[in-house]
Amino acid sequence: MAEEQKYSETSVQLTEAAPQTVDSRFTAPGNIYSAILSRNDAVKDARRLKEFQELKDKYVRKKVIFEDPLFPAQDSSLFYSEKFPLKLEWKRPSEICSNPQFIIGGANRTDICQGDLGDCWLLAAIACLTLNDIILKRVVPHDQSFTENYAGIFHFQFWRYGEWVDVIVDDRLPTYKNQLVFTRSGQKNEFWSALLEKAYAKLHGSYEALKGGNSLEAMEDFTGGVTELYEITEAPKELFNIMRKALKRGSLMGCAIDILVPTAQRTKTPSGLVRGHAYSVTGVEHGKRPDGKDLMIRLIRVRDPWGVAPPPACKSNDWAAIAKSEQDKERLRPTEQGEFWMSFEEFQKNFTKLEICNLTPDTLEDDRMLKWSVYIHEGRWVKGSSAGGCRNFPDTFWTNPQFRLVLVDADRKEKTCTVVVALMQKGRRKERCTGAGLHNIGFAIYEVPKEMKGSQQQLQKDFFLYNASIARSKSYVNIREVTERFCLKPGEYVIIPSTFDPHKESEFLLRVFSENKSSSEVIDAEIEAEPATDNVKKKIRPLEEEEETEEEKQFRAIFQQIAGDDMQINANELRTVLNRVIAKHKELKTEGFSLESCRSMIALMDTDGTGHLNLQEFKHLWNKIKQWKLVFTRFDTDKSSSISSFEMRNALTEAGFQLNIQLYDIICMRYANEHMELDFDSYISCLVRLEGMFSKYTRHLFCFFIPLKYLEVHTGIATRLLRCSFVAIELL
Repeated sequence: MAEEQKYSETSVQLTEAAPQTVDSRFTAPGNIYSAILSRNDAVKDARRLKEFQELKDKYVRKKVIFEDPLFPAQDSSLFYSEKFPLKLEWKRPSEICSNPQFIIGGANRTDICQGDLGDCWLLAAIACLTLNDIILKRVVPHDQSFTENYAGIFHFQFWRYGEWVDVIVDDRLPTYKNQLVFTRSGQKNEFWSALLEKAYAKLHGSYEALKGGNSLEAMEDFTGGVTELYEITEAPKELFNIMRKALKRGSLMGCAIDILVPTAQRTKTPSGLVRGHAYSVTGVEHGKRPDGKDLMIRLIRVRDPWGVAPPPACKSNDWAAIAKSEQDKERLRPTEQGEFWMSFEEFQKNFTKLEICNLTPDTLEDDRMLKWSVYIHEGRWVKGSSAGGCRNFPDTFWTNPQFRLVLVDADRKEKTCTVVVALMQKGRRKERCTGAGLHNIGFAIYEVPKEMKGSQQQLQKDFFLYNASIARSKSYVNIREVTERFCLKPGEYVIIPSTFDPHKESEFLLRVFSENKSSSEVIDAEIEAEPATDNVKKKIRPLEEEEETEEEKQFRAIFQQIAGDDMQINANELRTVLNRVIAKHKELKTEGFSLESCRSMIALMDTDGTGHLNLQEFKHLWNKIKQWKLVFTRFDTDKSSSISSFEMRNALTEAGFQLNIQLYDIICMRYANEHMELDFDSYISCLVRLEGMFSKYTRHLFCFFIPLKYLEVHTGIATRLLRCSFVAIELL
């Protein structure tokens, strides 16, 4: 067995502090600035933009003010687990102040003030970089106002699992005593930041869903970039250069200090920084010392989303020493409360983690802007079927989804290929209202053996018992996305994403970036049915080959006794026959076949359309049941008269069926019990349905015989083919 270090899981603390508790003396915290960064690409989902414009034009034409039915001005849009301590009023900006404006003088340093919502992680992400009007307009379209063609409707754009989506909201905002309760601008008549927060809350189901998080999550939703998380104590020696180059290229950066004891209250460090709070990194500078010493001055500029606390004791004034001109001084001077410079050494001492969202994967590695190949795969882990857990669980790990990666050319002047793998779990924040949380996720990469290169076969259990991974994520972490960089030799590999523990369900997005020519696709079998494998067939002798055994003569006698002179039996009679026979096999510990199972058997074997089985048809049925019983016994290793849903895959293969991942998931959901096991009756029912599907509906299921890569290339026929696939789902 391959020796490989056990996988570990770690937890990432969420930043969720709000500056104060709302009471009758509610006041706004201090002011901070915001800049929203996004890729300067065209909006992919043009249809959604058209819907917004058409909807707005409709309300303008009818002179009606829009009220969003999908995110109503009700408590359900605020909180799902608790009631807000004060009675809030939803008001439009024109009801809060005179002359409301969407943006005043561009997004500046007074545009965002945190209210009574623990989303400082979101505000830190918004405040990560200096102003950039071009990219700001991607997330916050500027052609919106409260005067020209006003209809109370606004929209914002976010990157969502591989595509840009347009989120439409009305402008009703929660207030208390005529003040905005959540995010607001330092100028009372500016509302873009409050509406942006509302749109982001709608995207996730409620305002409460925004409580607690990591800045990386919002950074990614604003850019579609690739996120990386550094534990500062374990960061590479060139961390300062990494930060400098990243910021120079427009990456978003945030930092935080972990709480030492998970259950402890939020406290300040001796320097005055707040533990468990999200900060943003907005500047990285270096320069020579005025005294001429060889050591360079290295500075980090940090912003606090609260904007109310005085600068910490670890702040530095050396920014003035590296300024070469008055223009430099103006550029470097902290102009707002909550913004300060600190030396890189103090930054390393005080902060425990650094979060970076790169607009392209090459941001941190090379000053050249390189063109990367990008592949995006969507998948899901299903309890009992494809949620196999990590390598620590060898019996189920192999059932996780598998993705083939082919690296063709090495990087320039190198013998290896640079690969960035990013695994994201989808929808967990929006599902918080149902008790969902972030799973600990990670992935492993294996080299494909020579004999399997170019095939679409999944790596089986035995492969992982005797082969170690060549690369993997450092640990399994409870964050939305895990990202790692690797240098791999040209060749063929398999990436296996998983949760740490088995049976953890979630949809996921796997993104693979490579610098040079490569290809990536999901490994999924073409669906087919074949006769039982040889090791099963040789144990089963067809009844017609030789004289009947004593047991078979008893079956004939029982059949004739129940069927009568016409030698035909219906579903009820078939149930009696089979259960009498199965009762003799004590090792199965079964209560017998259900009436539904027997009806399916008749539908399968009734070749003459009478709705009954004759003796010959019964013989064929019994032959199949005997074959399937041998397979069941083989995989019932603990003699519990049941097999695990994971082992059902191998049992079906042994019985002659080759299915794709989606059908395995469906079988698990349809036939497995709450312990993710199938008893003998469920097992036989499943095989009967599959046998019937392949024997009667082969022509209708032609789409299953088309490889997935064909569907990906020929997207024009994908919809029609997928519609055909639902036939199989209906049958199961």
